[in-house]
Amino acid sequence: MAEFFRKKKKICQMCAGKSVDYKDPEILKKYINEKGKILPRRVTGACSKHQRYIAQQIKRARMIALLPFSK
Repeated sequence: MAEFFRKKKKICQMCAGKSVDYKDPEILKKYINEKGKILPRRVTGACSKHQRYIAQQIKRARMIALLPFSK
């Protein structure tokens, strides 16, 4: 018999008190993959409200050339 273990639910880092800002590309790089695409919620662990905020900040950083549009 195979026993299944539940994965521990990821906690939204922004709800826990960490901040994300478009002026800090090092933090934003955690939320994009190697091709430059924005990672989904199930990978980042962010809640839906903060996932939209993260996407908005990444797009702002791309527009002022802090992050590339693609690799």
